[in-house]
Amino acid sequence: MTDLSVVEICAGAGGQSLGLHLAGFKHELAVELDPTAAATLAANLQRLQPDDDVDDLVRVGDVADEAVWKPEDFTGKAAVLAGGVPCPPFSVAGRQLGSADERDLFAWAVEAAGRMQPEAVLLENVRGLNDARFAGYRQAVVDRFATLGYTAFWELLEARDFGVPQLRPRMILVALRPEYVDYFAWPEKSAVTRTVSGVLGDLMAANGWSEEYLARWMAKADRIAPTIVGGSKKHGGADLGPTRAKRAWAELWTDGHGLADRAPGEDWKIEDHPRGPKLTVEMVARIQGWLGEEYRWDFEGRKTSRYRQIGNAFPPPVARAVGVSIAQALGKKQKPSTIPAPRRVHDEVYRLLRDRDEALTAERIQQLLGSTMSIEKIIQRIEAIALDFIVEVQSRGGRPTYRLGAWRAFRGQDDHDRHIAFAEARSRAKVS
Repeated sequence: MTDLSVVEICAGAGGQSLGLHLAGFKHELAVELDPTAAATLAANLQRLQPDDDVDDLVRVGDVADEAVWKPEDFTGKAAVLAGGVPCPPFSVAGRQLGSADERDLFAWAVEAAGRMQPEAVLLENVRGLNDARFAGYRQAVVDRFATLGYTAFWELLEARDFGVPQLRPRMILVALRPEYVDYFAWPEKSAVTRTVSGVLGDLMAANGWSEEYLARWMAKADRIAPTIVGGSKKHGGADLGPTRAKRAWAELWTDGHGLADRAPGEDWKIEDHPRGPKLTVEMVARIQGWLGEEYRWDFEGRKTSRYRQIGNAFPPPVARAVGVSIAQALGKKQKPSTIPAPRRVHDEVYRLLRDRDEALTAERIQQLLGSTMSIEKIIQRIEAIALDFIVEVQSRGGRPTYRLGAWRAFRGQDDHDRHIAFAEARSRAKVS
């Protein structure tokens, strides 16, 4: 299959959707849990794909609910499975619970790819997934994709390298069928770095803000923004992130404590706003990568909802860049000069435990690895692995032994705790 068709899961309001569309992809399906974000997605996909039935194109509900969709139904119908599965299981703000967080859908998405059998897979998540805490998790994802017939690559990309005026590092996974691997390369960085004042200057000046204040703000904001944080319905209204982010915004003479309904006008006084002006939702959208008419996107809902949709999105220019790389690989247009190393080992302790059907002491693990890794470091790695996998600990000669058991992550198991959590959530939603 060489057509550029995509099924997108956990699609949000469509940052990845727009980026993939601009890379040449056409949606066969998009699934999103939040109704307002889904309404945004539906309205825009209707404009981009006017010949399609948007009611069937965008489905609202839990992506793991087979009443919403079944991966097998799209076998042979879409070349790519893409998605931005929930971030809290891997973020510092979400306490990095990994597989213990009922919102973790990364392992499930891998299994969905095995059921759907696309030519390529694109999944993105927060930088926290790159921490040593999740080395075993990343290794399990790569290994499982290999079992399913794919070569998987992990890479940390920063939005600022692709024309987006903020940091926003994201962990990106691309998995490809073997025949496309030699044609894939990560996208090249943009030669131009955009800044906050560079993309927002016209909006800040739109309501007649004084030239003195505008000039001061333009100078202060001539730098990259901190990462936009969308947050969740559980945590307050719309503002520009936690305390550290607000301090970073203060250095740009921008007030991160909330959003404005409009740009500052002639009556704006510094004594009333010593922190500087607040951003509007439209401004935040530009900082997230919705830049110019080419990236036009209309958001449904009230201000806080629109801000969260924007803040939680995959910046469209980054999604576009990765989408182009995948499209070039699927089309086998040209072999790149630099191909990612497909078999990087993320966690050698995990790999050893997985491959050995026996209980091992830390000393034996050290010996088998033939490495200089200390016993203390090996035990630390095992403790981290045990957060996401069952690790059987026994004793042999007074020393603990370790055997790797099942992955704790939700992969579709009928008896997984996630089903209980989501059943309770649905019940609360009906009552409210």
